[in-house]
Amino acid sequence: MERVSPSLINEELQRATPTPAQRLNVIEQAISRRVEAEYKDDIIAHMATMQQQTLPEASMMDLQPELEWHMRPYLLDFIVETHVTLRLQPQTLFLAINLIDRYCSKRVVYKKHYQLVGCTCLWIAAKYEDKKSRVPTISDLKHMCCGAYEEDMFCQMEGHVLNTLEWTVGHPTTDSYLDLFLGPESQQVTQTIRHVSRYLCEIALYPRTFFSFAPSLVASCARTLAYHILGIPCPNPNMHSSIYPSSAGGNSAEMHCLSTLAQHMQQPSRAVQKKYSRQSYCNAAQIVQSFVSQAANSNPTAIPNPATPPPTLSAPHSPASSIHTTFSEASTPSSAYFPISQQNSPANVKQHFSPQVYSMSNLSNVSVNYR
Repeated sequence: MERVSPSLINEELQRATPTPAQRLNVIEQAISRRVEAEYKDDIIAHMATMQQQTLPEASMMDLQPELEWHMRPYLLDFIVETHVTLRLQPQTLFLAINLIDRYCSKRVVYKKHYQLVGCTCLWIAAKYEDKKSRVPTISDLKHMCCGAYEEDMFCQMEGHVLNTLEWTVGHPTTDSYLDLFLGPESQQVTQTIRHVSRYLCEIALYPRTFFSFAPSLVASCARTLAYHILGIPCPNPNMHSSIYPSSAGGNSAEMHCLSTLAQHMQQPSRAVQKKYSRQSYCNAAQIVQSFVSQAANSNPTAIPNPATPPPTLSAPHSPASSIHTTFSEASTPSSAYFPISQQNSPANVKQHFSPQVYSMSNLSNVSVNYR
């Protein structure tokens, strides 16, 4: 990454529209690039440490007594659509989903509170990543959930999430690593490459399979695959290995992640596909779909179509309290992407979750006032 000299800042200021706000923005961006260049190695090392400390555990999420993996894409579709409506930063979406999964790895969550957890985590992520003017209000959150929850429940859930995660909100998301990998190529990278790469990263948010891959590895593979889809030679295709040479798996892990991502991009979530079908996202969804169609026509056996049986909804052990949502059955990928684990009895769950954690998951038992 190049160092930013004062003369370069002056040149950018001369090219920019001479309004105080725009001049200040140019100066801030230039200083930020200079700091990143000076502390790049330290930043990468810290991101690697935080990445390992803030990953969710899919094995613990398997033990949820009411939640099943086929329910997760419905919530994620809702979060994606809400994120677009509120016009939040891209990194806010990735952080919110990380918070949801980390919380579900440590606390028992009932179906009736699943959407509450999702909206609250999006609220926390917006406070952490976005401008203050973009952060939704509690009234907005209640409206998004169609009045299914009272306003004070969002405050209570915010306290639960933060205390459970020990107030460790920050996480080096896939989007953060994508910006890092595309940074050195900033002069050559077009918006199309960025949007196609981010589209692939959002596709990887859904399948349980990607829980076994680090965000840095997913970002590197999404970048490499985006260059391949657009027919552009990829500079430094082994970006992940170059910054983390001691990472587990090495090139074999990268090839596994790359092939998995290539498989799942064939049937993305309808919400993500609709989002990236817009001109503002350079029609990234159409570009990927066109590539998949051409590959299938040229070699029908190269990209096999996965089986898509209808989702099998198993009855929960406790009385069902469905989440009030506006999702449609066809708005999410098939259950083939999300393996349904066997139901776990409350006794089995209590062996892995402490009694305090199990009881705290029921908001009706909590008498904490955050107002």
